[in-house]
Amino acid sequence: MVSASDFDVLQHPDRCWPTSRTPRLGPSRLSSFRRSQSHSSSWFRRKRAKLLLALVASLASFFLVNWFMLLRLQYQNDAPDPIPKPTLRSSSGSISLQGKLNNKIGSKKRSEKGKYGRMLALAAHALAENKREPKDLWQEPFVPASAWRPCADQRNWEPNDGKNGYIVVTANGGINQQRVAVCNAVVVARLLNSTLVIPKFMYSSVWRDVSQFSDIYQEEHFINYLTPDIRIVKELPEELQSLDLEAIRSVVTDVDMEKEAKPSFYLKRILPIILKNQVVHFVGFGNRLAFDPIAFELQRLRCRCNFHALQFVPRIQETGALLLKRLREDSGTFGPLDHYLVGPFAESIKKKSENNTKKPSKYLALHLRFEIDMVAHSLCEFGGGEEERKELEAYREIHFPALSLLKRTTKLPSPSELRSEGLCPLTPEESILMLAALGFNRKTQIFIAGSDLYGGRSRLVALTSLYPKLVTKENLLSSTELEPFANYSSQLAALDFIGCTASDAFAMTDSGSQLSSLVSGFRIYYGGGRMPTIRPNKRRLASIFTKNSTIEWRVFEQRVRKAVRQTKHVQTRPKARSVYRYPRCKECMCRTD
Repeated sequence: MVSASDFDVLQHPDRCWPTSRTPRLGPSRLSSFRRSQSHSSSWFRRKRAKLLLALVASLASFFLVNWFMLLRLQYQNDAPDPIPKPTLRSSSGSISLQGKLNNKIGSKKRSEKGKYGRMLALAAHALAENKREPKDLWQEPFVPASAWRPCADQRNWEPNDGKNGYIVVTANGGINQQRVAVCNAVVVARLLNSTLVIPKFMYSSVWRDVSQFSDIYQEEHFINYLTPDIRIVKELPEELQSLDLEAIRSVVTDVDMEKEAKPSFYLKRILPIILKNQVVHFVGFGNRLAFDPIAFELQRLRCRCNFHALQFVPRIQETGALLLKRLREDSGTFGPLDHYLVGPFAESIKKKSENNTKKPSKYLALHLRFEIDMVAHSLCEFGGGEEERKELEAYREIHFPALSLLKRTTKLPSPSELRSEGLCPLTPEESILMLAALGFNRKTQIFIAGSDLYGGRSRLVALTSLYPKLVTKENLLSSTELEPFANYSSQLAALDFIGCTASDAFAMTDSGSQLSSLVSGFRIYYGGGRMPTIRPNKRRLASIFTKNSTIEWRVFEQRVRKAVRQTKHVQTRPKARSVYRYPRCKECMCRTD
């Protein structure tokens, strides 16, 4: 700041030094000294004036940049969204993936941005300073992480002849829940010495996808790879196909089974059905097998199925390779997981564009699990008031009727209690504030998975304002390249899985998400200690975000980094936790030290 005295000096430099008014008749040592003193003071005044003017100019430039960033955050809602929203094709034209209800929701402006307006402005200021990124931002604790290597492909038993009967499975949910169900069914087939029929996928009113196993995974590879473990067939024998399975009580639904049932349940309750009727049909089969206690080789079979037996079909692999190539800006960079994700098409990623002179760039993948089904199922509130409550309740009535009934008949925790316990998904605004606090540079390329957000495309405004290099598969791939996957949300989700798993760093926003769990597990299993995953502690973050109206950015940075750093340590699988998410265990991986 320029003080009043400094300003006075600039306006009246003659007041800086007193001058003598006594005339001198001739030169003297005193007069020579005063002339020298006068010249020195004049030079000093000019130098000081230039420095002050430079300071004023710098301050003006700083405030101008800040004003521009604030203005952009304030009015960005009026600008067109750079990210096209995925659509489904129908006979009547294009419709939103979430239908008319979500179109209505998307047309409303939510107050969540207003809630975090101050923090977003502070984040914009911090990113404008272009500070150096923290050294460990793109790293995992290498030494302890690299001590583990994949070994689920090792077998120590004889093949199963499957002579007890047949297991038919109809898996519910989206692609990631179905993947878990398939591997659990493989283990149950081995446990009961039964033959597994290639699983079927149940149509869901949420996902609206008719894809079956062979549309997503390589059927022949699945059968052949697991032949040393279990017997797999493509369909039931003819004599069993004509049976009324419900009439003979061979149908077992998810209601009939407890979640994460122990092996003893299958031996006592399911095996007798198979032995009597030669077949059992699991309907809605998902997370219905416990992770502990379970025999060592059965647990290893689970990992073998997930990490080795399930490979995407060639058309998904080919498009996935194209997606990775463009995410890396045709630099020819080859990632450590590429071969496991896209098979032989990984070679195409190595081909660098002849006109490309760019250096290989890193990219961060962010899974925003903030679609309407997650928002409605969470029972949380996100700043939309009474209108939002009515919209989400209407969605629950249609898609989650059991949850709606429970909500009406049982006293459940309040939305604020759920949030304080870390049980609410992070909003797009909270997610981007977390990334900014962790120190990701404004120029970071961010791949967004799950971009069909609750609240519409305007929810991405905060992200694009702070990180303009934000991309999705929809704007990296042309409409022609995506056309084969139109109307197939599970196949589109497979592309998101590839983009997230191969990223230089992956950030999840909801620890309960199956996609995030499977992606982080794949990165651990094949990553060799070089594939960091950001797992936010939502309970700690919720406590931090409650102070969003008063907290200083420096303090916010420190607290967020501490909360995330505590989840970044290398740990073995906790008891009863998923081997798909935590494969660092003796059943799935082996230590090299």
